[in-house]
Amino acid sequence: MSEVKEVFKQMEERFDADAASGVDEIFQFDIDDEYWHAIVSDGKCEIVESEHDDPSVTLSMDAETLQEVMSGETDGMQAFMAGRIKATGNMMLATQLTNLFPVA
Repeated sequence: MSEVKEVFKQMEERFDADAASGVDEIFQFDIDDEYWHAIVSDGKCEIVESEHDDPSVTLSMDAETLQEVMSGETDGMQAFMAGRIKATGNMMLATQLTNLFPVA
């Protein structure tokens, strides 16, 4: 299993349905040459290995940054400010990711 696939598997396991109440958004992740998206709707989360046609926000980063942010080793906002994460679309949604997928 690829490192990226493992990170998304962990994200699915850590998903906080309570934090997702009222959220109906699609988070696109462009990780190196892999494309993933998380559909968060009605307190549920589905993570799919593919590119979405109309994501709410798209986050681009390398696999190392994804791993560091999702493990809590690196703060997502700091990584964004340092240019390690690029965001397009509704950038405010990116700030919700730490609530939706809390670090273990």
